[in-house]
Amino acid sequence: MRRNRCAKVVATLGPASSSPEKIKELYMAGADVFRLNFSHGTYEDHKARFDAIRALEAEVGRPIGILQDLQGPKIRIGTLQGGKRTITAGDTVTFALGETAGETEIPLPHPEIFEAIAIGHYLLIDDGRLKLRVTSCLAEKIEAEVIYGGPLSDHKGVNLPDTVVNLSPLTKKDRADLDYGLSLGVDWVALSFVQRPGDMLEARELVGDKAGLMAKIEKPTALDNIDDIIRLSDAIMVARGDLGVEIPSEDVPGRQKELVKKCRLAGKPVLVATQMLDSMTKAPAPTRAEASDVATAIYDGADAVMLSAESAAGDYPVEAVSFMDRMIARTEGDKAYRSIITALEPSVEPTVQHAVSAAASSVAAMIGAKAILAYTMSGSTGSRIARMRPEVPIIVASPDLNIVRRMVLLWGAHPIQHEEISSFREMVERARNHVVDEGFCERNDRAVVVAGVPFGVRGSTNNLRVIEV
Repeated sequence: MRRNRCAKVVATLGPASSSPEKIKELYMAGADVFRLNFSHGTYEDHKARFDAIRALEAEVGRPIGILQDLQGPKIRIGTLQGGKRTITAGDTVTFALGETAGETEIPLPHPEIFEAIAIGHYLLIDDGRLKLRVTSCLAEKIEAEVIYGGPLSDHKGVNLPDTVVNLSPLTKKDRADLDYGLSLGVDWVALSFVQRPGDMLEARELVGDKAGLMAKIEKPTALDNIDDIIRLSDAIMVARGDLGVEIPSEDVPGRQKELVKKCRLAGKPVLVATQMLDSMTKAPAPTRAEASDVATAIYDGADAVMLSAESAAGDYPVEAVSFMDRMIARTEGDKAYRSIITALEPSVEPTVQHAVSAAASSVAAMIGAKAILAYTMSGSTGSRIARMRPEVPIIVASPDLNIVRRMVLLWGAHPIQHEEISSFREMVERARNHVVDEGFCERNDRAVVVAGVPFGVRGSTNNLRVIEV
């Protein structure tokens, strides 16, 4: 099975999509990678979904990616006296350190906030519905003026767009969840609420090379450090939900384009997420604005787009995936798409590996090749080729099944597993078989093959060959 599109679809599993039958329906409708959201569900739930995906993978004979999304540190208010209250614009309210507080106070059980916050900083509560500005801050008390008021109830989330909180992105729960996910064998781990490059280093020590490490960009401080965060990550998620709370909504589209561009230049996969087809949680068809939103991400050059509640808890999970699949294919087939996607020309680093990978795209276009086949140990050769956004499919072949599954997320990639190669002649013969067996070439068609000699050595990409079937 091959997809007739380059960008990939990530579907979140949940109560509406957990049975093996439903997971298969989602895959057949177009899902390439499945997201396990560890903010919800039990380990038993996630293992059942994981096992169903791997069983489906064996059934269809194609690699399927699995993304573990860690919850991260959730900042919430404590328990209000009476369970709820209303705050009014223009009033001054007091936040008190602790899980509970006095009748007129709002409890905030996070001492690290009291240590870091400053006068003039904003607090956004309940996804930004309530907005307050700090006017005074002491060791255990914060006073703030209410800018936007409204009803407030227990344990609502708090966003701090101006404050760099000394808080690890890996809570005790996250560390336990990560251990469990890695023991299952997830292909990607998404780290929530990244603020600094050090957050990625902390996570890398735990993940190592067992899975790809994805940074979720949802904090203004992450945007301030984005170049280093991209460098230390294997992929980036543009998590527009919390990002759209912490920065002005009108800034999100521009930031999305900036992040997609930076990731493409760096050769790192980038995933655009949150509320892409939100209305499809309750409706069988999206709004025109949502269709345009998906198309914009594809025109920008995103490697993948993601469904959250639409596929996890919505009434029409299969329809949402199916629409996403069609929307991507239609956008990539638009006559304007190719000129837009190639307008950005990534610079080629002066190394043999980058030069050979970049040349593959140019050679394929000049000779009318039907495919590019990249032999890779780590997946980096496939990523280097994908950043050039060639007009033909990229078959990424690796002996390491973990790398094959990880590369499912990559733009234009059709990953396959192969046995290790020991000679140049064997490489050419297998390449001919692969391009035919995978349905990309017929008799007399040409393909471009990229490999490294000596074979089986990481980072040795130094050979480009044109083969004819």
